[in-house]
This record gives sequence, C-alpha cells and structure tokens, in this order.
Amino acid sequence: MWKEIGDREAGKLRPKSFASRIKSNRIRTLQLSNHKDIVSPHRGSINSLQVDLTEGRYLLSGASDASAAVYDVQRATDYEAGGLIAKHKCIFVVDKQHESGHKYAISSAIWYPVDTGLFITGSYDHHINVWDTNTTQVVMNFKMPGKVYRTAMSSLATSHMLIAAGTEDVQVRLCDIASGAFAHTLSGHRDGVMTVEWSTSSEWVLVTGGCDGAIRFWDIRRAGCFLVLDQSHSQLGRRPQILECSATNKVLTSKSLSAGQSSYTKPRTQQRKVAGGNGTKQSLVGRRQRLHPGMLSSQDRATAHYGAVNGLKVTEDGMYLLSAGSDSRLRLWDIESGCNTLVNYETVRLQTSKPIQLATTQDSDLVFVPCMTAVKAFDVWSGKTSLTFRGHYEYVNCCWFSTQDQELYTGGNDRQILLWLPSRLIADEADEGPAQDQDNWSD
Repeated sequence: MWKEIGDREAGKLRPKSFASRIKSNRIRTLQLSNHKDIVSPHRGSINSLQVDLTEGRYLLSGASDASAAVYDVQRATDYEAGGLIAKHKCIFVVDKQHESGHKYAISSAIWYPVDTGLFITGSYDHHINVWDTNTTQVVMNFKMPGKVYRTAMSSLATSHMLIAAGTEDVQVRLCDIASGAFAHTLSGHRDGVMTVEWSTSSEWVLVTGGCDGAIRFWDIRRAGCFLVLDQSHSQLGRRPQILECSATNKVLTSKSLSAGQSSYTKPRTQQRKVAGGNGTKQSLVGRRQRLHPGMLSSQDRATAHYGAVNGLKVTEDGMYLLSAGSDSRLRLWDIESGCNTLVNYETVRLQTSKPIQLATTQDSDLVFVPCMTAVKAFDVWSGKTSLTFRGHYEYVNCCWFSTQDQELYTGGNDRQILLWLPSRLIADEADEGPAQDQDNWSD
C-alpha cells in the first residue's frame, strides 16, 4: 500500500487508479472479523441481507422464523473484552408476534432504494409487506398467488415505484407502491420464478430467472419479453472495447467514402424498383422476420441452465449478467448480444432448494457466491477462485458486499450473520499513536 501512496504523492497514479488499487488490496485481505460482531436475533436460517444504498449504515436481514431485523453497522451497541470487540445488536426486529408480521419464512428483505424510511419483505405466506422503518408498522400489503421467492426494486428508478416479485406462480408481478395495486404481470415462464433483478443501466429493464431454467429480459413498458438467454449461443470472452469498435467503424467508413459516389447510385435504383412493387419486396420482407417479442417457439423455449435459475446479479456497468443454477453452474452473459461468454468457473456446489444471493465488487472483478458451507470469490473474467471464506457451520444462503467500506456480510442456515473485514495492519499501526519523545539512556 505504501508504494501506491508514494506513487500518488509523486503524481504517477491518477486518483481513480489509486482508489481502485487501495480497494483491491483491501478486498484481497478480507478475513473473519475478530473485533466487530453482528448479534443475530433470528431463530431460523438467514435468507436475505442488504445494507441500505443511501447511507451504507443500516443492515437489513430476513430469516426463516418470519422475522426481519435492522442493525446499525457503524455504531456499536455494546463492547466486550475491554472494548476490543464491538457488538452490533439489532435496533428493532419484527416477527410473528407483531400484529402485522409474517406467518411463515421471510425469503426476501430489501430497502427502499432512495430512503431508509421504508423496507420491503416477501414471505412464504404469500404476502409482500411494505414497512415504515420509524413506526415498524405495515403501510402497504400485497397478496400474491403463491410463495414469494424474491423481491427487487430498481435503484435507478425516477419514473416508477415498482416492486418486482418472483413467486411460485409462473407470472412475474409488478407491485406499485404509489397506487397500492399491481401495475401489470409479465407472462412467459413455464414454472415458478425464483429470482428477479433490475438492470443497473436502465430503470425499465427487468431480468428474471425461473425454475424452468430460463432467463428472460423484460422491458416493462412493452408486452412480452425481448430476450431469452440460450446457453448454446456463445462467444469467447469479453466484447471488444468501445474505443476499438469506434476505431474500426471509422476505418470502414473512410474506406466506403473513398470508393466514390458511384457506389451509392446502384443500390438506390434497386431500392426504387423494390418500392415499385414486385415480388422482390416480398422476398426481402420474408428475410427480415418481424416477430412478436417472446412468441418464437424455438427461442422462447431456450434455457440458460439445466435446472432452476436460483441466482442473478447484473454487473455495476450493466453490460454483463451473472447467473447461478441448480445444475451447479455459474455463467457470465453478455447482455447486449445475449451470448454465453463461456467463462469456465471452477467447480462449485450450489444449493438447489432455494434462491441464493450473489454479490459483486464495485469494479465487477470479483463475484461472491454461496457454495454450501463456504463463500467463494471468483474472478469474473477468468473463472478462477480468488478467495474462499469459511466460517459458517451450515449452508450459506446470502451475501452482501459493501462497496463503501469493502466489507462482506454473509448469512446461513446456522442463524449467524458473519462479517468479513479487511486486515487491520495499517489501522493498528495508526492506533498506536505517536512514539514518546524520550531517549533510551535517560533514567
């Protein structure tokens, strides 16, 4: 780290590069915290974790005992071992005893994206509750046709307040907080929808993964899905960089211009003949198939996994999608082309009975995946295992990476919320304070 600091002081490193290197170094040293502890009040497996997107301060958890809890991860509630261990107990918890609490397991708990005054819980009791954080009361309730597997809200949305809900029903439902009713439903899956994820580049694009093995892309302003991912459609590695593409286009354009104006006269005359009305027009229209989105029998039945899709994560730049399936496969998709990039992720064992929550770093170089009793961090572009986090005694269900502090939160069936922090080597040196000003030979 001191080398990077020296390079920054000398002006050899740009501010963004310096920040990126420091964050990468901190992530490489992640380890189970021995000075900060999250005290879980849950008596069932932890199914969902999220730190709020506005302050990065409040952690929300949902568990199988139908309880949801909120913690302040920046201010400890108690200290142990002479102040060396900070205990973070929950600020409040809502459970079955609450008058409006869920009756069965909470499968999803998320913050309202722009304010910590609201949070949303989805449960196996077929209900989605919108809670007021300050009063811990339900301000809105949506009755779903089946168990709720996952809920999601867009962090980019400025034109809508929609909750996308994936349930054991084949339809994806969009719940509107503004009106308290269902905005509309998205039909296309042939089995329950296990996971939903909004795009990080558009507030209108929703991605869903179902038990039928399909991953579908929806533009919620239009009917039908506009893309179904097919694992047989593939490309090698990343797409070309934008600068390279633009340079190639410039070269092609210059070549076409150098050919002269004569090259443009013949195609124009041909277009006029076609417009005059012959069989030629019909043949061209026949080649260009205008198909209703989501209605092609062959493309509509395409699958992304040989089993249920139980985890989705869009990268921060919105260009790639990571998917996990019950076939114990992790895949990286190019969203623009809809192709499988064929990144060979090392062997993993994933849960098959419930959704899992993936997490990525801010630069999307690492993806954190719950793999049975451990969490593995894979290099997104090479597929190699960079880090392995072992600390849970039972299966891990969810993980959340805080980009603000480079902290990783994990929750599992052992009812524990574990916190993984960067090494405190430099922090410990700073805590020692300045050396005393004295000589060694004084009495």
